[in-house]
Amino acid sequence: MKTKTLCAVLFCSCAALFAQERPDALVLYRQGNYTRAVEVCLDEIKEMPRNMNSYVVLGWSLLRMGRSQDALSYGTRGLGVSRYDHRVIQIVGEANYALGNNLEALKYFEEYVAIAPTGDLIGEVYYHMGEVFIRLGEWNNADIAFSTAVYYNPNVASRWARLGYAREQAKDYRYSLEAYNKALQLNSSLGDALRGRQRVQALLNPGGAPSRQE
Repeated sequence: MKTKTLCAVLFCSCAALFAQERPDALVLYRQGNYTRAVEVCLDEIKEMPRNMNSYVVLGWSLLRMGRSQDALSYGTRGLGVSRYDHRVIQIVGEANYALGNNLEALKYFEEYVAIAPTGDLIGEVYYHMGEVFIRLGEWNNADIAFSTAVYYNPNVASRWARLGYAREQAKDYRYSLEAYNKALQLNSSLGDALRGRQRVQALLNPGGAPSRQE
């Protein structure tokens, strides 16, 4: 009995030591060490195939590395474990977006919104939805998506510029100008917003001097 007890104690001690030595994949991800985060997550999934946190950090890391197909593959596998994990749904949506699978991306983004309307990445999801609608030429839907994205993340100049572009394409020039001006308040040198504002001002004042509206 003493031998068995000693073996059990040694086993638990070794397991605890191993757990302490293994790096935290989420910390690695936040540090920008995506390659190592991927390695850690893959090891974790081998040991615990149903560990959703590992699938999440793995997917995020692969996306940041530009490995969209791998992110889609592992994300789909993760959904096989937990179909309604909104974090993995977002990963699969973004991977499809990066791969140009617009309708598939939109399906998963809409699913995220339905499941996690106050999720941490809701602004990011609406931004990507807006970009999908731009690709599809659905300007009004793009306006709605980008408007929601800037509601959640109001200090991202590039997203205000995309909202301005969607409104410009919908010929809603007055509100397009407002969005471009907001982008330039946040980043006065943002090229897309500067060019967009110039185009819209010319349309609002044909043959006249550019508006000084700020």
